[in-house]
Amino acid sequence: MPLSIENQNKLDAFWAYCVKNQYFNLGYPESADFDYGNLERFMRFSINNCGDWAEYCNYLLNSFDFEKEVMEFFADLFRIPFEDSWGYVTNGGTEGNMFGCYLARELYPDSTLFYSKDTHYSVAKIVKLLRIKSQVVESLPNGEIDYDDLMAKIKASGEEHPIIFANIGTTVLGAVDNIDTIQNRMTAAGFKRSDYYIHADAALSGMILPYVDHPQPFNFADGVDSIGVSGHKMIGTPIPCGVVVAKRSNVDKISVEIDYIAAHDKTITGSRNGHTPLFLWQAIKYYTFEEQKARIAHCLKMAEYAVARFNKNGIDAWRNDNSITVVFPCPSEEVWKKHCLATSRGYAHLITTAHHLDTDKIDALIEDVAADRNRRSKAA
Repeated sequence: MPLSIENQNKLDAFWAYCVKNQYFNLGYPESADFDYGNLERFMRFSINNCGDWAEYCNYLLNSFDFEKEVMEFFADLFRIPFEDSWGYVTNGGTEGNMFGCYLARELYPDSTLFYSKDTHYSVAKIVKLLRIKSQVVESLPNGEIDYDDLMAKIKASGEEHPIIFANIGTTVLGAVDNIDTIQNRMTAAGFKRSDYYIHADAALSGMILPYVDHPQPFNFADGVDSIGVSGHKMIGTPIPCGVVVAKRSNVDKISVEIDYIAAHDKTITGSRNGHTPLFLWQAIKYYTFEEQKARIAHCLKMAEYAVARFNKNGIDAWRNDNSITVVFPCPSEEVWKKHCLATSRGYAHLITTAHHLDTDKIDALIEDVAADRNRRSKAA
């Protein structure tokens, strides 16, 4: 039975709204330079990736074969042999972080999770949901974790097996917690590498750092135990999603056998979206490594342009190394609402994701921020 004219008009109006605003965002990490029209035909099916893509499941309408290829890609990207890894396509960064924290807690049930003040707000929720002990660590001015405070709090806790939550690109300032520094400090404090767990939240920067010439340490070869990345941020997908990768030897310890699907399940959610692996699969097949590198280079160039243009206008803007997050003093509410900026602690930021092909939106924002600053200066 067709929709009523009223309801159809409502959908049509929302379609027009989406078309008008699909490239609106300067303040949020979402890439909109995608076209998944080739996959629209699959929306007529209830595709459910229930359980582990590496095993048989008696729910046959799944996209496990595609999910496996996605996981092979990310294992290689994050420098862990595929046969030594396990992971899956998640609903987004929060689920990936929860999986990493859950895995660490199962390995070290009585341990404390240490995370910085600049960590994504979801981790405070995860702490409550998992009922895991936690300590909030101070941050450095650029948003990195304060390594001195981290070590002081680990020492004061008396933890034998600390769980360390590392940010690979913080939400507001785009800072990367240095995995080498953390490990060196832990070694100096008498810890062996097997004594503690590092989860890396690489929601945005996990798809930037593999494509730059001088990345900060962030992957398995650098020493992490698990890592999460978002699909809708740097990659770009119409449905929020992500990927989490961990060491298979650790994951095997939390596997649960489910009789009615005739499979094991290691995931957080059980039934999972079977369409998002198709989006990620097409995305990783669409670009060669060099093409993706060029795409990332464009984003970084736009961020560099924004910093220079802000500074030329007398506005103190900056960004962390290899970051597309440009930080500047928060303008008035009128301005940040007009440009859909994210704001926090007196800062605002813009994020130069891949659909910003020219500088028009950046220039318009900077002009408004400069005019706003001048108005407020005169009023003072």
